[in-house]
Amino acid sequence: MSRATHLLNQLKAKILDRTAVVGVVGLGYVGLPFAVEKAKVGFQVIGIEQNPWRAERVNLTDNYIHDVDDNELATVVKAGLLKAVTGFENVSSIDVLVICVPTPLSKNMTPDLSFVESVTREIARGLRSGQLITLESTTYPGTTDEVIRPALEASGLRQGQDFFLAHSPERVDPGNQRYTTKNTNKVVGASDPASLEIATLFYQQTIDHVVPVSSAKAAELVKVFENTFRAVNIALVNELAMLCDRMNLNVWEVLDAANTKPFGIMPFYPGPGVGGHCIPIDPHYLEWKAKEFNFETHFIALAGEINRRMPEFVRDKALRALNQLGVAPSKAKVLIMGVAYKKDLGDWRESPSIHIIQNLRRDLVSLDYHDPFVPVIKVQGQEMHSINLETVAIHQYDLVIIATDHSTIDYTQLVEQSKAVLDTRGVTRQLPDAQDTTFQSKVTLL
Repeated sequence: MSRATHLLNQLKAKILDRTAVVGVVGLGYVGLPFAVEKAKVGFQVIGIEQNPWRAERVNLTDNYIHDVDDNELATVVKAGLLKAVTGFENVSSIDVLVICVPTPLSKNMTPDLSFVESVTREIARGLRSGQLITLESTTYPGTTDEVIRPALEASGLRQGQDFFLAHSPERVDPGNQRYTTKNTNKVVGASDPASLEIATLFYQQTIDHVVPVSSAKAAELVKVFENTFRAVNIALVNELAMLCDRMNLNVWEVLDAANTKPFGIMPFYPGPGVGGHCIPIDPHYLEWKAKEFNFETHFIALAGEINRRMPEFVRDKALRALNQLGVAPSKAKVLIMGVAYKKDLGDWRESPSIHIIQNLRRDLVSLDYHDPFVPVIKVQGQEMHSINLETVAIHQYDLVIIATDHSTIDYTQLVEQSKAVLDTRGVTRQLPDAQDTTFQSKVTLL
C-alpha cells in the first residue's frame, strides 16, 4: 500500500466515524450554516473567524446569520461541537479545512483574491500530511489549481500524495425556506482522483446529493455559470422593463402572459438592480478569466451594464412621478421602502437601494428609508437610520419608492396613506385593490 493510499484510508475512516476535526475558515453567510450542519452530525468543528466580534458571538451562541437556526447553534456550541477562534494556531490539529471567505471585485472590476490568498498562506504554515482542504468561495476557473495549490505545496507537501485539495462552490440562497445547506445538491471537483474521492465522501456526510465533476476548474466554472445565467436573464427582463416604459406598456402584464406558456420559458422579473454577494460580482470573475484566453464574454459584459443602469432608471421614474405631482426634486421628500438587496433579509451588500439613494441625493431630494431588517446604513460616509412607520406619517412624503418587497410591510395600508408610490418590485399588483382606479392613480410600476 502506497503512502498516499494509507493517508487516504486514514482520513476516510475519520470522516466515516465522525472523529475528523473540521475547520471552517470564515463564519459568514456560507461558513456558519456549513459549520453548524457539520457539528449537528457529530463532527468537532473549529470555526476560524478573523473578525473577533463574530467569533465571540458564535461562542456566546448569539446568532447573526438569518439562515442558521438559533436553537441549533446553541445546541452544538453548548455541546462543545462548535467553537470559534480568531487565529490559525489549530491548523495542524484539523483534518478537513473548508475555506469560505469573501471574493469581492476591485474598483476596476477585477477579482480580489486577497482573502483567499491570505488564509491559504496561513493554512500552509500548519499544513501536515493527510489533510483535506476545500475551497467554497466563488471564484474564476483555475483558482484552486493555480493559486491555492502552489501556496500549499510551498510547504514541501504535494497534492494527491501528502494532502488533498478540492473545490466545492457554495450554493446558498439566503432566506430560502425550501432549499438549505443539507438538501441543496453539492458540486465537488478536484484535479486528482484521491482528492475527488475524499472530498466527495466528506460532503456526503451532511448533504443529500453530491455531484462530482472531473476537475476543480469544472466545479469553479459551474458556480460562475449559475450566477451568470441569472444575471443575464435578469438583465433581459430589466431591459424589457425599460423598453416597455418607452412603449407605454406594462412589463408585468407582458411577463405574466408570457409565463403562461408551458414550455420554453422560465420566469424572471425586473427590479431596481441586482445586489448581494453573487449576481453583481461572480459573472465578472468569468469575464476577467476569459480574457486570458483571448475570449470576450459579450453577454456577461452587457448584462452587467444593463443591471447597473437600473438604479438610474428608477431615479428617472421617480423624478417623473414627482413632476406629475408638481414637486421639484429639491423640495421633495421621498421614502425608500427597503434597503436590503433581497426581501426578508438584513443583508444590504451591493444593494441597488443604496445607488438609488445616491442618485436622488444628487438631485437634492430629501430622503428617509424604512427597513425592518436593516436599522442603520452608511451612504457616502453618512449614517442613515430606519424610520419607525408607527411614529412617522407616510403622507408627509411626496413619493414612496418600494425598493425591497419585505413581506412584513402592509402594502395596502402603505398605498392608502401615500400620495404616490413607485413600485420597483411589482408587489402592489397582487393587492386586492390593485384594479381600483384610485389605487392605480397612486401607484406607478417599474
